[in-house]
Amino acid sequence: MTQAPIVPNPKLDLVLERVVDVPRELVWKAWTTPEHVAKWFTPKPWFISDCEIDLRPGGIFRTIMNGPDGEQAINHFCYLEIVPNERLVWTDALLPGYRPAEKPFLTAIITLEAHGNGTKYTAMAMHRDEATQKQHEEMGFFDGWGTVLDQMVAYVKTI
Repeated sequence: MTQAPIVPNPKLDLVLERVVDVPRELVWKAWTTPEHVAKWFTPKPWFISDCEIDLRPGGIFRTIMNGPDGEQAINHFCYLEIVPNERLVWTDALLPGYRPAEKPFLTAIITLEAHGNGTKYTAMAMHRDEATQKQHEEMGFFDGWGTVLDQMVAYVKTI
């Protein structure tokens, strides 16, 4: 089932789009399996020490990211939409079970389209206001999300 595309708002959303040379079924597997997410989901030298996925609308997507100097970031997201091998939508505006979160930052939409033997990969980060979008861009959205996409592609080629 193909979903209608969501049109990004350039004042609120950040979009990374690229064609990668791995099949979308493997990209999907990398995004939806905790042991795979842990291998690529944060730019090195950071690493994921724990990942929990309950792949259903209202289910949890949680990661614990660890930095080289002992920093730690615990991220809790709630899945909103799951279309196998096509689209994955999650947000930190809600906790699992659709409970409101205290400090929402983004809603992410990962879209996968078959492209020959590869995948057209689109990651969109939607923000509530221009200040939050700008903050995310200045935090390194394009470099960070691009780096983890490269790490994911390299990893997927090994599984």
